[in-house]
This record gives sequence, C-alpha cells and structure tokens, in this order.
Amino acid sequence: MLNDIKSQTREELEGQFAAWEQPVYRVKQLMDWLYVQRVTDWDAMTNLPKILREKLRQEFSLGVLELVRKQGALDTTQKFLWRLADHSLIESVLIPANPSLYGEPSDRHTLCVSTQVGCAYGCKFCASGLDGWKRNLLPHEIVEQVMGVERWSAEQAKVESLNSEVPLTLSLSPSEGERVAERPGEGTIQPSTLRPRNPGNGFPGPRLVDNVVIMGMGEPLANYDHLLKAMRLLNASWGGRIGARKITVSTSGLAPQIRKLADEPEQFSLAVSLHGATDAVRDRIMPVNRKFPLKELTAALDYYQARRGRFITFEYILIAGVNDGVEQTKPLGALAKRLNAKVNLIPYNTVEGLPWARPEESVCEKFLAAMRAQKVVTTLRREKGHDIDAACGQLRLKTERELAGRP
Repeated sequence: MLNDIKSQTREELEGQFAAWEQPVYRVKQLMDWLYVQRVTDWDAMTNLPKILREKLRQEFSLGVLELVRKQGALDTTQKFLWRLADHSLIESVLIPANPSLYGEPSDRHTLCVSTQVGCAYGCKFCASGLDGWKRNLLPHEIVEQVMGVERWSAEQAKVESLNSEVPLTLSLSPSEGERVAERPGEGTIQPSTLRPRNPGNGFPGPRLVDNVVIMGMGEPLANYDHLLKAMRLLNASWGGRIGARKITVSTSGLAPQIRKLADEPEQFSLAVSLHGATDAVRDRIMPVNRKFPLKELTAALDYYQARRGRFITFEYILIAGVNDGVEQTKPLGALAKRLNAKVNLIPYNTVEGLPWARPEESVCEKFLAAMRAQKVVTTLRREKGHDIDAACGQLRLKTERELAGRP
C-alpha cells in the first residue's frame, strides 16, 4: 500500500525530490496544488513535468475522501459523512460562529474532525463507540476532512455563481453507485442521476476553515502520532495554514498523552471532555475515569498548565438527571478555577437507543447562572445541529445500519 502524499511533510518530500534529482522549488509547486488548489488528480498538476508526476503516482497515493451524505441544519450547521478507501465511514461537522450583529453572516467557520473509525473508550452517552473501534485514521485521512469540506464549499460557490439549480451530487451506495443530491437549504437527501462537474479540477480560493476542533469520532490522543502529524500538516505555512492556537485537540482524559502534548513545541489548544467534576459522575458515564481518575487527570492538567500557561477548556455535556443539578456546579467551579479553565456547557444531543435525555432549557440556564456566579468563564452552547443527528457517530451509525439492512 502506497503512502499518501498528504501524510508527507515538506521536509520528507524535499528528501524524496533530492533523491530524484528534482529542484527544491518543485516541492513548493506540489504543495500549492495540494493545499491551495486542492486538486484530486496528478494530471491536474500542470506545471510539474510529466515524468515527475509519474514518479509521484508510482510512489504515493493521492487519496480523496468520498462524500456519502451531507445534512444541513436549520442553523446552517453542516454534517458530512465520508467513506474511506477501505469503505469505513467517518464524520465531520462544519459549525459557523453565531451570526454577527444586525444579521450579518459569521466570518468564522469551525470544522470538527474525526481521528478514529469508531471508538474504544465507550462513553455511555456517545454514539461513536456503539459499534466498537475499528482503526486509527492516518494523517492524510484527518487532513483530507478539511480539504474535502473546502472543495465542497468551493463547488457550491461555483454552482451559485452560475445561478444554476443543479445540486451537488453525492454518492451513497458502494455497490450500486447510487447517486444522491441535496439542494441548498434542504436537510433531506434525494436520489439523482446527475454527476459532479470536473471532479479532478482544483478549487483555488480563500481558506474556508479557520478553526479546527479534534472532537469528532474517536479519542484523539489514543491516535497520538498520526494526530500530531496531521495537526502539523494543517498548521504548516506550506500546508493548511491554520494557526496552532486555532487547532484544539479534545480528550476524554488520557493523562500520559496530555503530559506528552504539553512538551510539544506547537501552541495547540487543549479541551477536556470532562462531563463530570466528581469521580462518582465520571465513573458512571465515562469508563476512562477508572483508569485515569480525576486526581491523576488533574495532575496531568497541572503539568500542562505549568508548561503552557494557557486556558484549558472543559467540555461539559449536560445530561438530564446525571450531571445537570446545580449542586454539580460547586466541584466543577472549583476545578475550573484551580486549572484556569473555561467551561463550555453543551446540552445533550439525544441518541436513538441510549437512555439519556436532554435537560430542559431552564435547567441549562440555571446551571450556567450558577457557574457564572462563581466567576468562572462559562458558555452555554445554543442549538447547533440537534436536528441533523449532530452528536458524534450518529449519522455514520445510521448509514452503516441502513447499508447492512439493520434497524
């Protein structure tokens, strides 16, 4: 199996080009085709000599994720379901910032990306691990989620500029090649016999994704080496050109890897999927807490803070009757103050087949008020994709069961 070109750093490619006796400027040309033009075909790299393109074709793959389904929410959150080369399915979610004042469109887009097919950590409220863990994603499969969303956006803009009613075409069936399409603004998918236009062409244009959160399917720090390389590729000035501080990696609490991340030179941001500020709550819903209880997790975060001196974010999913009581705010506030952390409250996105429920809005507001009364920087995430199964793994699980003929 060939290594993918988007899993290679500039330094690695410069070494390969030197071995081929190719001038170093050719690497810059290649990087431009990959990360600015975002091409999906070697032959589209027209300023590279044909013999060099053939060497690249023989030495590297040029993998592209296949867009299987896309759902668009009423709040313009977009969920993407991708098929990998081995037919595994993963998800990404594009989340715009809240609208600016006076109804102006947001100028910021955050993409939530996946790092594993499935998840082995078994958080009780999460859909990602319901069908178990299959494998880690390779660096290019993480990077390509960003590139794929930006290609989709550029294609949409091209269609709109032509004032065409032809929708973007997506592939659903791996066996029959069934095509599906979605018209702008619709959240349902309709069959179509249309085909995408010029799929091998690049789509130059400004960066769409300017914030990346590694919070999709899987436990990111369990795929540490591939994750770190992907983040460096996305951060590089010759690659994704996304600032290190605008790349946030989330973990359910892998203490040794948190310490390791603290020692890396880049200023990547850290979020902790906490969901409980006592061992009793975390033990109930997060099996990882039995291996790395709060005492050990807190010690690792202390080390991270000592090395970084920056805010940590606590992600806290509010689950009715589990962790949404006002009494839970005292230990959460104390922990946040100790670690100089801000808290992001997220009302639970219900998952079919799981017993957990979303709290009433009034309960969420009381929790928020109690946190702010302790002078803790706290936000409450408003509706973002609840109507499109936006919780991690839901769309993938639903699609896999449809394709397998299972309920």
